[in-house]
Amino acid sequence: MQQATSKLTYSDYVLLPDDGKRYEIVEGELYMTPAPMTRHQLLVSRLNHLLVAYLEARPIGVAFPAPCDVLLSDHDIVQPDLLVVLEGGTARITEKNVQGPPDLVIEILSPGTAARDRDLKRKRYEHFGVREYWLVDPDLNTVEILRLESGQYRRAGLVEGSGTLTSPLFPGLTLDLRTILR
Repeated sequence: MQQATSKLTYSDYVLLPDDGKRYEIVEGELYMTPAPMTRHQLLVSRLNHLLVAYLEARPIGVAFPAPCDVLLSDHDIVQPDLLVVLEGGTARITEKNVQGPPDLVIEILSPGTAARDRDLKRKRYEHFGVREYWLVDPDLNTVEILRLESGQYRRAGLVEGSGTLTSPLFPGLTLDLRTILR
């Protein structure tokens, strides 16, 4: 006889220990990620700095680095490496978390999370309507840009090495990959 399993929810999530690890629930399944490596954190810090500076000059939204809980549904609670919520978007910022899909999610790939970021989380972000999803690969020095079009992600670009990154979400913003991935 097979034992029935139930999907975890946000109520289960809030009971998880505050032990320095990153916990996420994706499609009701629990995932734990140990603290990221230092280069990973440098990339998050650089991207966050650039996005915050842009958003302070043009107050059209807010950037949040991890850890920041994003409730996509009661069974999908994620902590992207970096996210942006723009004015007029569908996400709602509360005191405890962001509810609904951010306009931009950025994940820095690492050996322990790359497969989940490229497949499982990509599908959930697409399903819930995250407008852009950037996958930063520090090993290949690339940023893959996925843009939601008619409910599906389309590759809008693969920026490499000394290339520049732009997005229609951020008019006038040009990010030099050499500055970010150095």
